Amino acid sequence: MHIMEGFLPVKHAIGWGVAAAPFVAYGIYSVKKQIAANPEQRMLLGVAAAFSFVLSALKIPSVTGSCSHPTGTGLGALLFGPAAMAPVGAVVLLFQALLLAHGGLTTLGANIFSMAIVGPFAAYAVFKLARSLKASLAVSVFLAASLADLLTYVTTSVQLAMAFPDPLGGFMASFAKFAGIFAVTQIPLAISEGLLTVMIFNALARFNPKELQDMKLTDTAEVRA
Repeated sequence: MHIMEGFLPVKHAIGWGVAAAPFVAYGIYSVKKQIAANPEQRMLLGVAAAFSFVLSALKIPSVTGSCSHPTGTGLGALLFGPAAMAPVGAVVLLFQALLLAHGGLTTLGANIFSMAIVGPFAAYAVFKLARSLKASLAVSVFLAASLADLLTYVTTSVQLAMAFPDPLGGFMASFAKFAGIFAVTQIPLAISEGLLTVMIFNALARFNPKELQDMKLTDTAEVRA
């Protein structure tokens, strides 16, 4: 869902940058506070950042000016909260723009908003809702990661439709076109990301059970299971 360099009109690029900035600023504060209270979680934060970088770098060409790929932000959102993924995602997207020509500097704000803000908050909300409905840990993680990916692509579709409304049908017609094309590649990717995130989460639960219990993501019975 990275929108490429220079593709958005200037006003849209600036607007999304302004919209993303408060989330990134608060996220930096949130990360600093969590790491100061729990220094041992630095390694886990690094794992979450690396997971997002690797997955979101696996791009598949899609709509003109954009691409389809997993996001990897769901894992970090569950571990550290959705706010923490705004600065983490910003760093990931910045490095990808500079080193991989994936995305761009002018579209950084838009890409941060879709992948590092909407996605993580969706993942966190879905996880909490699933757990409140007594869904198993694996099902909750799968739904959180998959739907975070899907809502990221929906947000990108909205951004592109706002920038390039259909001459006849306007925003809604344009959104339907962008979302429909994205769906061909993004739905299978979202399912795959959900399954992979469950595997990573299970590995963390096995080798770092205490940390996940301290984060109130698992309980003793689930870790034993």
